[in-house]
Amino acid sequence: MIRNIIFDLGGVILNIDFQRAADSFRKMGLNDFEGLYSQAQQVDLFSRFESGIISPELFRSELREIANSSLSNDQIDQAWNDLILDFPPARLQLIKDLRANYKLYLLSNTNRIHADFYNQDLRDTHGIDGLEELFDKVYYSHEIALRKPDEAPFKYVLNDQDLKAEESLFIDDSLPNILTANQIGINTIFLNLDNGHDILDLFENGKLK
Repeated sequence: MIRNIIFDLGGVILNIDFQRAADSFRKMGLNDFEGLYSQAQQVDLFSRFESGIISPELFRSELREIANSSLSNDQIDQAWNDLILDFPPARLQLIKDLRANYKLYLLSNTNRIHADFYNQDLRDTHGIDGLEELFDKVYYSHEIALRKPDEAPFKYVLNDQDLKAEESLFIDDSLPNILTANQIGINTIFLNLDNGHDILDLFENGKLK
């Protein structure tokens, strides 16, 4: 029996679009965003930021250095946050409804800049005081210093909440993350966004179909 549900965030609950961020950086003069992204990947800039190894200040500084750019902090944050779209109200209501029947957790690869932005959007647009209000506990990669698809963040959540893997369900739109969760015995649902899958299709009356 499933007693616990662990959700991913981006693409599952929160709509995102990486192309929007790329377009925003181009409009600010960084025409070769793909090259910039590739160089940043080579020095693990994004993974170090999402793991909490570097601060937002150092992230911005390293990004400017790689891009050979003088973009301001606000410009970087604006372009970086442009990949975040919206929280569909129906998904937020679903999470609220599920709490009557399951323990709910969030496990997200994210960073301080994005987390501040989408939690502020929740407050401004939906009157919800952050994701912590919706879940029994929220696990951000930059706070626990662990990132999917490694096994460590999954084991961290299980151990921290004393959960049994066989009683837990993990929902994500990333197949590598799904495969890792499977390997340690967690039940999984792969949300294939390319096929139009949505978490709203998985539940009915506050329970799994």
